[in-house]
Amino acid sequence: MKSQSSSGLSFVLVLLFSSSWAASAQNHEEFLQCLSLHSQNSNSFSQVIYTPNNSSYLPILQFSIQNLRFTSSNTPKPTVIVTPSHESQIPTVIKCSRTHGMQIRVRSGGHDYEGLSYVSELPFVILDMVIFKSITVDTETRTAWVQSGSTIGELYYRIAEKSKVLGFPAGVCPTVGVGGHFSGGGYGLMLRKYGLAADNIIDARLINVNGEILDRKSMGEDLFWAIRGGGGASFGVILEWKIKLLSVPLDVTVFTVDKTLEQNATNLVHKWQSVASKFPEDLFIRIIIRRVNSTRDGKETIQASFNSLFLGGQDRLLSLMQKSFPELGLAKEDCTKMSWIESVLYFAGFPRGESLEVLLDRTPLVRLYFKAKSDYVKEPISKNGLEGIWRMFYEDEAEAAEMILSPYGGKMDEISEYAIPFPHRAGNLYKIQHLVYWEEEGEVAAERHISWIRRLYSYMAPYVSKFPRAAYINYRDLDVGVNNQGNTSYAQASIWGIKYFKNNFNRLVRVKTMVDPGNFFRNEQSIPPISLWRKKKGD
Repeated sequence: MKSQSSSGLSFVLVLLFSSSWAASAQNHEEFLQCLSLHSQNSNSFSQVIYTPNNSSYLPILQFSIQNLRFTSSNTPKPTVIVTPSHESQIPTVIKCSRTHGMQIRVRSGGHDYEGLSYVSELPFVILDMVIFKSITVDTETRTAWVQSGSTIGELYYRIAEKSKVLGFPAGVCPTVGVGGHFSGGGYGLMLRKYGLAADNIIDARLINVNGEILDRKSMGEDLFWAIRGGGGASFGVILEWKIKLLSVPLDVTVFTVDKTLEQNATNLVHKWQSVASKFPEDLFIRIIIRRVNSTRDGKETIQASFNSLFLGGQDRLLSLMQKSFPELGLAKEDCTKMSWIESVLYFAGFPRGESLEVLLDRTPLVRLYFKAKSDYVKEPISKNGLEGIWRMFYEDEAEAAEMILSPYGGKMDEISEYAIPFPHRAGNLYKIQHLVYWEEEGEVAAERHISWIRRLYSYMAPYVSKFPRAAYINYRDLDVGVNNQGNTSYAQASIWGIKYFKNNFNRLVRVKTMVDPGNFFRNEQSIPPISLWRKKKGD
């Protein structure tokens, strides 16, 4: 009897799988036919479409995957990848995706920490913006138009081509795509001087759910507000950004001073918490915490690297440090003078004298498995609290773990928490990025390391922001909450939404309701429209 029951169940499962596969295959074919039918030039369109039958499909899919967690055979793959060569092709992709029940995932650089720009549990299409990398710099107006498939490195390179005294306050990693980086906020080493990347966006062009191409004027100020820090993927397909270029001196000063526990690291990190946000806005000193081998006896210890960009000369920097943070013991020989664009290479980890051309290389230096989390600190962590962190860094899973502490103050304290959706402003001493990396394949290794960073995150709870425990959307973390699959409720989405956006979440929901009431542009952490959860409640 048991055997008959098992075989009957197997038959049903096979039948269900076959039906699901057949429906998916049919959707796939109908989607491709739709693209051909609605394209003005089907030949040119066929050159930017890749299906699993194409030999180029896997190389294109994997090229922009930055986190090896999402390269396994079990990771859901797109039915189709489209790499549009012209913006006129994108409305057709949106139209056909809507018609045939396909989700769209938009990818510019592939750095989404949870892979949401190229992974979905539902049938989906990747709209890969990799060809959209035109950058037009205008030094007279001190502005630039940057297409969303460009990387930060490409942007920095193009600015430096035209000017030695203009820069932009975006991130450190040169292979990050500007489409996602800017739309989530965009941290960089000049945030204390100029704020975030998103604070310096003055126009944008996007394609909405109806296939219309809109700029700031035609989209209106509400939508323009939402895409600058609220995550563009909830609202449409970002084509390009217009940014304000900002002054940098001909020469800047950088330093990295490493201190281990035996070299008073605990006291130095404790003191840094009280002074780093009060420095003049030209001075940015972050701390990178990791486990290393001690130079004295080869035993493992904890190292704090004080990593700094100063928008000025060495003498002024030394004077400032002697006055505000003499304990670090910064000396003349620790400091290096270089141009701002050379500092971009320095902080990206390239050796001195490396050609600027490396900024045009979209291939990451190394790909690893990793998991990340974020926190905001409002009161200095006690020395005992810091020592508890060090103990966790001695655990096996923390061999390649890091904590990056980035100071606030300066411009970040001056900008209103409501100016853009990104709300984490005055009142924060610094931001933490928690990271754990590993090289070992498989679910067991992944679970072990992810479990470690979750335990670290739990340990940190008493020392960081509360009600909500704030988080940064560009350090995406699905542990803080996810939408229900399909259409989600406001209550479900607010679990994570309040952590990323605080009180700005409600305004984002209102904008979403105006521009995408049917919730076509969605993912595990996309903004929901009000209309859907009202229908669920029977309103």
